[in-house]
Amino acid sequence: MLFNESWLREWANPELDTAALMHQLTMAGLEVDGVAPACAPFSGVVVAEVLSTAPHPDADKLTLCQVHDGSSTVPVVCGAPNVRAGLRVAFARVGAVLPGDFRIKPAKLRGQPSEGMLCGASELGLEDKIDGLLELPADAPLGVDVREYLQLDDAVIEVDLTPNRADCLSLRGLAREVGVLNRVPVTEPRIDAVTASHDQSFPVAVSAPEDCPRYLGRVVRGVNLSAPTPLWMVERLRRAGIRSIDAVVDVTNYVLLELGQPMHAFDLARLQQGIEVRKARSGEKLELLDGQSVALRDDTLVIADAQGPLAMAGVMGGKASAVTADTTDLMLESAFFAPLSVAGKARSYGLHTDSSHRFERGVDPQLQRLAMERATALILSISGGEAGPIVEVVSEAHLPIATPIALSAAKVNQVLGLDIADADIEDMLQRLGMTLAPQQPGQWLVTAPSWRFDMAIEADLIEDVARVYGYDLLPSWLPAVRSSADTAPENRIPGRQVANLLVDRGYLEAITYSFVDPAMQHALAPDVTPLALANPISSELGVMRTTLWAGLLTAAQRNLNRQITRLRLFEQGLRFVPQGDQLEQLPMVAGLIYGSARPQHFDDAARKVDFFDLKGDVEALLALAGRAEPVRFVPDQHPVLHPGQSARVVRDTVDGEVELGWLGRIHPAVAGKLDLSDELYLFELCADALAQRPLPRFAPVSDQPSVRRDLAFVVDRAVLAGDVLTAVRRAGGEQLRDVRLFDVYQGEHMAPEQKSLALGLTFQDRSRTLGEADINELVTAVIQLVKQEFNASLRE
Repeated sequence: MLFNESWLREWANPELDTAALMHQLTMAGLEVDGVAPACAPFSGVVVAEVLSTAPHPDADKLTLCQVHDGSSTVPVVCGAPNVRAGLRVAFARVGAVLPGDFRIKPAKLRGQPSEGMLCGASELGLEDKIDGLLELPADAPLGVDVREYLQLDDAVIEVDLTPNRADCLSLRGLAREVGVLNRVPVTEPRIDAVTASHDQSFPVAVSAPEDCPRYLGRVVRGVNLSAPTPLWMVERLRRAGIRSIDAVVDVTNYVLLELGQPMHAFDLARLQQGIEVRKARSGEKLELLDGQSVALRDDTLVIADAQGPLAMAGVMGGKASAVTADTTDLMLESAFFAPLSVAGKARSYGLHTDSSHRFERGVDPQLQRLAMERATALILSISGGEAGPIVEVVSEAHLPIATPIALSAAKVNQVLGLDIADADIEDMLQRLGMTLAPQQPGQWLVTAPSWRFDMAIEADLIEDVARVYGYDLLPSWLPAVRSSADTAPENRIPGRQVANLLVDRGYLEAITYSFVDPAMQHALAPDVTPLALANPISSELGVMRTTLWAGLLTAAQRNLNRQITRLRLFEQGLRFVPQGDQLEQLPMVAGLIYGSARPQHFDDAARKVDFFDLKGDVEALLALAGRAEPVRFVPDQHPVLHPGQSARVVRDTVDGEVELGWLGRIHPAVAGKLDLSDELYLFELCADALAQRPLPRFAPVSDQPSVRRDLAFVVDRAVLAGDVLTAVRRAGGEQLRDVRLFDVYQGEHMAPEQKSLALGLTFQDRSRTLGEADINELVTAVIQLVKQEFNASLRE
């Protein structure tokens, strides 16, 4: 929300400079996002009067003017279409400096002298559009500096309010806060009821009282929309980021900023029979003020007449009933719409307005009549006309009711760590507009005012006491608590340890959204229907991910588009897989690598990453979990992975084979769809498989010697080395301490369809020395099993 400081100080003026006031608001929970000057710097511009005008003899679009600035009369050549005798304007004297360091010098325009410049709002930096001279009121004092007259030495302040503080979305609300924080009076403008000067009214009916508990309407006849909006109002609107349109629209915007009540004006001549507040009907359409045409849903509250919808309630009016330059009679609207009836509606239609911003957060349900009187008085004073009686339809049963909240001083002091006297607590809450009913010493039943609908529980009241007391004045101390030992089980591996291992191996941790682009999700899992979000924050984040690869590949796209040549990313998080009516949430660990295997170095030959680099990282992760049972990498096909470079990670347990995850190179077709390199390698593992490890157990160090035997088997090229190692371990039994694959050979002296696997076997018995006969017996068992299962032969 934007507002200007001078306007706020008309309501509440503490003895604080701008910086101190902004700090105070921020510390009270009303965060100030920025402070900017109300106008660009300029000097030497004063209020002046055009005494006379005459056509320029040599230019049709120029006018010769005699301008009096209170001390002297000078000739000025002007090209503005609205220049005329008797007009009071902003006059830049010779020597003046306008925004952009534009200096005014004596000049001749088409042979005629010009000693100064008559300024429009654009020349003074007050607006972007060029629309003639800035017309000042007829009583503007001559010779007075324009900056002083228009109060341009002002600050425009932007406040970022949390959704629960909608009561501060107005000057009135902010002034209340400033008054409370500084114990200064709040001076509200006097708003008297406007006496009806005719008895014409327009029928109003509310068919959805639960959504619109209060609706007020008033007919104002004979308005003159050609009457200009006063400059003071235009300036306040401009500093709040709102452009002046016409007197009626400007007044409704002004009341919105001043009191926080959104209002709307209909052209009475365009309304038929009566107003009805109801839900939209199937097939109804509405052309909005911005020209957009929307098909209304039946859950949308509308303002309608006999012909159909006139406005989307609490969001935006319709074009067909809008006020135009030809309008003479108005139907003013001031309503309270229940926040839940408006919440999300504007966004669902791709809209966001000042009205919806306030109504969906909550507007004071007692404010509507006051706003109606204020808007009526301002319209009559600017545009003339006659006001009729106010027609009000109210459903008391559906209006918000403030429920008393129990509060104790002991709880306040316990939470805040203070010792605040009961009288001080009462004073703070009463200055906030609360009504207190004492129950016993130090205990009250507190009823919030109508504008503080965010008050629901005792903690809300304590928060307000803390705000008024001052967050920066609260003591800072550590609570006296008993420490407790970490009870995390020893066999549980924390996720941070998994992350540290990958970081040590050169990875960077990524944190991506759990909701992803539907197109990305479909490319990675075309056979899975993901859970779609009912209200996504964008169309590119519309479904829940069924694999962590979706976020990682999106991150890879951004990095590769920025010429990153070496990439290693990992993420830990949940994937969301629909299982019938249930949503299975599985913790996963995933990663990707791309580019060179190692950072560039003068003493290391460049090499790109391959499948085995990724497999090494995965094996390191599995080793962290102890690998209590054998883990195998089974060649298999996955829709995302290259059919010749992909593997399924499985673990053999007593209950059978358990799948742990996948790894491999990205499929070229998938890489093409996602505009990625096909040299990316991916893995994804179940986090639970990495989280459990066997408890360490003591085993005495054997004092018996170990014996190593090397065997080279010739097998078919399709045989997996991992399967051979598994068979060797099974045949060697407990006395086989270690088995290593130290060579794989294919080439000369070997058939094309064969390969040689060289294994190093280490044997040891804990209780005795193994003799040659024992070793030979074990080696023979290994050879026989490998020959039997894989049709292998020993390489000579």
